[in-house]
Amino acid sequence: MEDTMTPQAIWENLGPYLLPFGLRAIGALVLVIVGLRIAGWLASLVRKQAVRNPQIDATLSNFFASLVQWAIIAAVGIATLQVFGVQATSFVAVLGALTLAIGLSMQGALGNIASGVMIMVFRPYKLGDYIEAAGVAGTVKDISLFQTILATPDNIKVIVPNSQAIDDVIKNYSGFDRRRVDVTFGIDYDDDMDKAIRIIQSVIDADARVLRDPEPFVRVVNLGDSSVDIASRSWVNSADYWPVRLDITHKVKAAFDREGISIPYPHRTVVQKVAAE
Repeated sequence: MEDTMTPQAIWENLGPYLLPFGLRAIGALVLVIVGLRIAGWLASLVRKQAVRNPQIDATLSNFFASLVQWAIIAAVGIATLQVFGVQATSFVAVLGALTLAIGLSMQGALGNIASGVMIMVFRPYKLGDYIEAAGVAGTVKDISLFQTILATPDNIKVIVPNSQAIDDVIKNYSGFDRRRVDVTFGIDYDDDMDKAIRIIQSVIDADARVLRDPEPFVRVVNLGDSSVDIASRSWVNSADYWPVRLDITHKVKAAFDREGISIPYPHRTVVQKVAAE
């Protein structure tokens, strides 16, 4: 007699196994859906709270939000595996070994991430600052976990790895509200020093962008090989640094020309000897 399995017989044989598995699958699906929703909600909450804090910029708020979201997703993944009977300790051990292997193979990238976190937390510079880092200077256009993007004065895009930026000396020219404009002028030894000082002082005093406190400084600072060097030091708002520096240089040179003050330049004397016949 031919042995056939009826649907009832199949259910009687597989039902005790399929029913618990189905319930676990449904529970895991619900856990994943709820967990992902919670992860997204908490990430959004962290981002909103960070944006409200004036000490935290947009880059750092996005980083914190992503960190919270992925941490919750990882916890949901571990909980989902436990629903199917996978021991969390075994999974964590495997994950730890995998993380170690990936970390050893990506030391440079991980170093950039760590440096990026330090830059975001300690804030040596922010978006819009003009800085010098890793031997290049430019305006900060973007800060990510891996790199800092600068735009040079001639609008060249420079990508600086965060590990190089944080390990080198960082000069932040926008770090303070005020900067000092230092311009030195050399005049001929035969010219009137006091007159030259008055000319430089008048040019500085006529510029409304120059701050009066601290008071501008104009003095003879050096007697060079071919010139008397007069230094001018005046304080301005950081945004006015280059316009003021260029204007002072131009206007003092024009005033020197009008008043007969000469700026010496290198001369070469050629001596020609004629051999006796």
